Amino acid sequence: MEGRRFLRNLFLIFTVVLLAVFTLQRLPSTPSNGADLLDCATNSPWCTFKNRFQAKTNGLLKNPPKSTRRRHDAASDVPRHPLDPLTVQELNKVRDVMKSYPPFTATPYALHYITLDEPEKRVVSGWKTGDPLPTRKASVVARAAGVSHELSVDLETGEVSVLNTGRHSGSPMLTLEDLTTATAAPLANAKFNRTIRERGVDIADLACLPVSSGWYEREMEDKRRLIKIQCYTMKGTANFYMRPIEGLTVLIDLDTKEVIEISDQGKTIPIPNAANTDYRYSAQNEKVKFINPISIEQPMGPSFTVEGHLVKWANWEFHLKPDSRAGVIISRAMVRDPGTGEMRSVMYKGFTSELFVPYMDPTDAWYFKTYMDAGEYGFGLQAMPLDPLNDCPRNAYYMDAVFSAADGTPYVRSNMICVFESYAGDIGWRHSECPITGMDIREARPKVTLVVRMAASVANYDYIVDWEFQTDGLIRIKVGLSGILMVKATPYVNMNQVNQPEDYLYGTLLSENVIGVIHDHYVTFHLDMDMDGANNSFVKVNLQNHRTSPGESPRRSYLKAVRSVAKTEKDAQIKLKLYDPSEFHVINPNKMTRVGNPVGYKIVPAGTAASLLDHDDPPQMRGAFTDNQIWVTPYNRSEQWAGGLYVYQSHGDDTLAVWSERDREIENKDIVLWYTLGFHHIPCQEDFPIMPTVTSSFDLKPVNFFESNPILGIPPNQEKDLPVCKAAASSA
Repeated sequence: MEGRRFLRNLFLIFTVVLLAVFTLQRLPSTPSNGADLLDCATNSPWCTFKNRFQAKTNGLLKNPPKSTRRRHDAASDVPRHPLDPLTVQELNKVRDVMKSYPPFTATPYALHYITLDEPEKRVVSGWKTGDPLPTRKASVVARAAGVSHELSVDLETGEVSVLNTGRHSGSPMLTLEDLTTATAAPLANAKFNRTIRERGVDIADLACLPVSSGWYEREMEDKRRLIKIQCYTMKGTANFYMRPIEGLTVLIDLDTKEVIEISDQGKTIPIPNAANTDYRYSAQNEKVKFINPISIEQPMGPSFTVEGHLVKWANWEFHLKPDSRAGVIISRAMVRDPGTGEMRSVMYKGFTSELFVPYMDPTDAWYFKTYMDAGEYGFGLQAMPLDPLNDCPRNAYYMDAVFSAADGTPYVRSNMICVFESYAGDIGWRHSECPITGMDIREARPKVTLVVRMAASVANYDYIVDWEFQTDGLIRIKVGLSGILMVKATPYVNMNQVNQPEDYLYGTLLSENVIGVIHDHYVTFHLDMDMDGANNSFVKVNLQNHRTSPGESPRRSYLKAVRSVAKTEKDAQIKLKLYDPSEFHVINPNKMTRVGNPVGYKIVPAGTAASLLDHDDPPQMRGAFTDNQIWVTPYNRSEQWAGGLYVYQSHGDDTLAVWSERDREIENKDIVLWYTLGFHHIPCQEDFPIMPTVTSSFDLKPVNFFESNPILGIPPNQEKDLPVCKAAASSA
């Protein structure tokens, strides 16, 4: 008996040591050959990290596979514009400076967020092509000995300026190293391994995910950086998300990697079967061909150009760059006036500021799942290489990103963004005259748009974000949700076993032993509108019912538009109401059209959702920026992130909602518009095992910005301009 116990313990120790060695070999580090760039070719697992064990290849960046695709090579990039992102060489300079920065020389540190410290708006707005670039600086958010540091590094002199240092209610965005090492930590714990074996799971089949722990007003949460680990079995399927080890949660100290607590309240809940969960094409028994392949051909080539990070198309010009936290940043968006030929400013800067994803299950293994995907995980860090011909069509242009590991070593995320022209047979404008007029007129114009796309795979969920530019001046921002549901294992295999309300599911039974938990998605956008200049105003145009006077008209009621200019921030806190309709305009009160209307744009909401959580619920306290769908604040360089700079375990004391309560003046000021796009998701069986994409959007639409229809001069398509393609085989 003792001999068996000795052998069992010896095997356990051997397994833990083996796993520790396996993990350490895969942690990010400076390449052993002295190279200054992590190898992140398209297929490098380190660069396609999905919050679980992945290997990293050391060495120089390999040449990407030969392809006819047009692409931007970030590895050899040099800055050409004041807003261009940091290059590989500049990130190496930051890394070297940080190594010798006195507060970091005697203690371990991590660089959580490195981005361009952008010049002042007036400097960027006044810069012209050919002018010398303003001084290049890097903005660094770092952490050492429990203290957060906000620094600015002069890339010419190496001088470090301290912007802010101290302890905050939250901590910086997680690094990939945080996620990897936290996931490895439970494997060195004997109790955890014993629990896994008791559940009938082989350690070799284990897949574990790091789940942000949130903040719930507990003393321990203010003293440690915490994360929770939950696990799945990969046996029999690539879709391990459908095979959760329910009720097993491990609490980890992110800094010490100590296992603080193991909670196992799901021992009686079976692990769902692997059958019918694999979503890959190769795994499908029936392969049905619904439609023939489609490709939009451009015989004369694409109409857009990309010079570095400057995109020019039709009447649009804008600056485009990737960002590890925001994902995609659009800057200096300008449109050409058809009357004057002048490039006119529409938006100085737009990006995804935060994502808030609360799950609606208050039980022990689920209550804390209230993610802030940008501020906790990095929306850009989770952006995966796009798949040509499926994510993006033929003739797309691909842009790489350069990000940095926790020690500052840069790496390249290939094909993170694509740019392409889209035509779905939509109509730009049209009119045909009725024969009774005697006028033979048929005029129609095709609607071709330019799309900038990024797709982030934040563990199970995939978010597709499109910025769509139209020739009539409209900008459409669209968010698509796809990927895999986060599911809960259950003993139930059929709804006839469920007795409501005693056995409330908190979701939908999707398959045998699988519940899709109800949840919300909120995506908040930062939109620094500069309508023909920085000083703008926010106008609410309310449609009101008006009763006619007796004898005034055969009509008894009509609608009238009542305009009110927001004087302060509280005037611009907007909850959308179907039965109190309004338009919301950003105007330049200092510039009028020829007939006296202020030039402007309006925000046009589409399908959206509002948070229904109580305001005193800790997740909603942190996500209070979703209390309204629209906010307007005065421009402030330090107010970019709706959930605050330090989101991880934050208390909600530095959010858009807090800033707006200051009720600052916003009339005829440099203002920022904030809009939250929302989804309530009650899962259904069609979402199993992977969900079809569901989308919503909102528009930024010209309103009296142009003197007349700006696309009158666009020519119609002619048969002679387009090739005639013959099908390879007849469908008859």
